[in-house]
Amino acid sequence: MRILFLAQRVPYPPNRGDKITTWRLVERMRRRHEVRVVAFAHGEDDLAAARELAAKGIPTTAIPYDRSRALVRSWPALLKGDPITLHAYGSRQLQRAVDEELARGIELAYAYSSSMGAFLLPHAGQPWVMHFAELDSDKWAQYAQQKRWPASWIYARESRLLLEFERRIAAVSRANVFCTGLEQSIFRERIPGRDSCVLRNGVDLEHFRPAPELAEPGHIVFTGVMDYFPNVDACEFFAREVLPSIRREHPEARFSIVGSHPTAEVRALGNLPGVTVTGFVQDTRDWLARASVAVAPLRIARGIQNKVLEACAMGLPVVGSTCATQGVEWRAEQGAAPFVVADGAAATTAAVLALLKDRAAAEKLGRSARTFVESRYAWERCLDELDALLARCAPTA
Repeated sequence: MRILFLAQRVPYPPNRGDKITTWRLVERMRRRHEVRVVAFAHGEDDLAAARELAAKGIPTTAIPYDRSRALVRSWPALLKGDPITLHAYGSRQLQRAVDEELARGIELAYAYSSSMGAFLLPHAGQPWVMHFAELDSDKWAQYAQQKRWPASWIYARESRLLLEFERRIAAVSRANVFCTGLEQSIFRERIPGRDSCVLRNGVDLEHFRPAPELAEPGHIVFTGVMDYFPNVDACEFFAREVLPSIRREHPEARFSIVGSHPTAEVRALGNLPGVTVTGFVQDTRDWLARASVAVAPLRIARGIQNKVLEACAMGLPVVGSTCATQGVEWRAEQGAAPFVVADGAAATTAAVLALLKDRAAAEKLGRSARTFVESRYAWERCLDELDALLARCAPTA
C-alpha cells in the first residue's frame, strides 16, 4: 500500500518527543508499505534529516517552517474567529505538496497532529488516519488555567475553537488515534460516536539501559526540549520551589536541566545554587546515567511522557507528578510501582529526599521501573496494532 505520512517536523532523527514517535511509526509502516513523507522543516537539521530519510528509501518533502513568520501569520486569526494554531501551521506550499502526493495515487494518508490533518480536509474522498496523540484543545485548556489574563483568555478561546475543528476532522477520518486510554476517554466524552483506538508510545530498551555504577550522589535530572512551556514551567517550579528545600537537608543535591533550546527563563535558572542548564546535548543517556533521581514535575501534561519512560528504562528512580505519570498505564496488580507520584512542592521535596537518603530503596524502585517498561513499553509490542489499523483503514476494492 502507498501511504502518505504528514508530520509537523521531519520524523527523523528520533531525538525529541514527537520525532521519537513519528519515526517509529514511519519505520514500522515501511516494513510492509511504500511510505512517503511531507513535513515541516524547523531548520537546517530537519532539511538534512529529510535527505537522510530519502537515502533510506523514504521520499521526504520538507517545507521550511519559519517560526517568526508563523507568529505574525497567526494573529489575524483573532479577527477572523479561527484557531491560531491553524494559521501558525498554515502553508500553501505544504498544501501543494500534499495535493501533488495524493494525485500520484496515494492509497492511505496518515496525519500526525490535528494541524496536519487540516491539509487533508480538501480531499474528502481520501482514506486517512488522524493520529491526534493528544487533543490540542485539551492542552490549551490546561494552559488557560495556568496563565493570567489576557493570555488565559487567548488560550481558552483557542481551546474552544480547536475543539470545533477537532470535531470536523474526527468526523471524516477513518480512525482517530491516541497514545493513552486517558486521551481516548477525553475524546469519547467530547467527540462521541467517532471511531478511535490507542497506540501507546514505547521506549527503546536497547538504547536506554541501566548503568547504576555511573550514578552520582545527590544528582537530580530533568530531560526535555526546553522551549516547550510545560517543561519550562516544571523546571521553574522545581528549581525555585523544591530544590532549595532539598538542599537544606541534602546540601550536595544538584539539579541538571538537560535539553535543547532553553528559553531565557530556563537559562536564568542556571544562576541558582545547585542548578545546571546544559542546553543541547548529544546524548541524554550520559546525563541520565549520572543521575541518582529523575524528576518529571509537570503541571501541564496528558499522554505518555517520553522522559518518564526513558528514565524508567535506564533503571532510575523517578518522581513525577500526576500529570506526568497518568499516561503510563500501571496498576497495583501489575507489581511494584515503577515511579513515585508526588504533586506540589512539599510532596515532591519529601519524595526526592527519601530517595536521595535511602539508596537501597532508590535502586529497588529503579529495578522495578526497568522491569515494568520491559513488560509493557517495548516499541515492537506497542506498535503491534498498527498493521491491523492500517489494513482496517485502507481503501476497499
